[in-house]
Amino acid sequence: MQIEKKDIRALSKDQLRDFFVTNGDQAFRGNQVYEWLWSKGAHSFEDMTNVAKNTRAMLENNFVINHIKVDTMQRSSDGTVKNAVRLHDGLVVESVLIPTDTRTTACVSSQVGCSLDCNFCATSRLKRMRNLEPGEIYDQVIAIDKESRLYHNHPLSNIVFMGMGEPLMNYNNVIKAIDMITSPEGLGMSPKRIMVSTSGIPKMIKKMADDDVKFKLAVSLHSAIDEIRARIMPFSKNFPLVDLRESLEYWYKKTKNKVSYEYVVWKGINDDKASIDALVKFCKYVPCKVNLIEYNPIDDGEFQQASEESILAYIKALENIGVVVKVRRSRGKDIDAACGQLANKEG
Repeated sequence: MQIEKKDIRALSKDQLRDFFVTNGDQAFRGNQVYEWLWSKGAHSFEDMTNVAKNTRAMLENNFVINHIKVDTMQRSSDGTVKNAVRLHDGLVVESVLIPTDTRTTACVSSQVGCSLDCNFCATSRLKRMRNLEPGEIYDQVIAIDKESRLYHNHPLSNIVFMGMGEPLMNYNNVIKAIDMITSPEGLGMSPKRIMVSTSGIPKMIKKMADDDVKFKLAVSLHSAIDEIRARIMPFSKNFPLVDLRESLEYWYKKTKNKVSYEYVVWKGINDDKASIDALVKFCKYVPCKVNLIEYNPIDDGEFQQASEESILAYIKALENIGVVVKVRRSRGKDIDAACGQLANKEG
């Protein structure tokens, strides 16, 4: 019976050092291999050219590197790049490179499928098959950084967790991936350039605050009226707005970081004055900004883009109370729509 090998990237640097000492080698070898795995992004042990052949063979006998593979890449006329990313077990997730004049943003996935049931999102139609490992999240960022350098002549500047999956339902792995992305031994990116977007799980928002995370928080709100929000995002019946509000107040008290609200306006759903008034009231609880997102319809059903007049009414009402509002136009319209609303979000 063949024993399944462990992904070597599940080991910490200290565990790698201990492995080499236990196997009669020197501890510094663990430092070398760790550097190859993370800062150099090695896809195989053969890539580790300053490691002796017999040592590489020993690693091959004991471990695997479950790296991702960009299966297909689509480039839009506006510079957006969408990757279909194949995992070691054959499952596929998506990630997107979104460029602007001043930066490039990686939009990455955290789960295969999704744990939640947002009715407007294509990913919610896929059952959650598994969580992504920290290395698989990290690899998406590495791939997009290479594409940013190749197609836009500068390194990746920002990361948003707005792809497939609910990041807070894969909390530990997301945090480990961000730790490596921000580590000098990884990509060394500032956590202030990373945004984690959640559909709103109050206890996990409080946990992030208690863990003193340094990245930014976005909440997919879409309505500040419980009944309407439950129609859009049925799971939110378990997380009423009063609980979400309290968790966000806790977040701001602990971190002093503003919250970004992601908000799609749909025709006949949340484009009325009552919805606008409710959002205005909700925005007064904690310092925030609002991203109004242009919707990419996934079919001809009930969720359709609202009129420009409705968007302008939201903007006017929010700006009247001093809230910064940005309208996020859909990107990459000439390539396949990305999972959920992935292509719409620039961070």
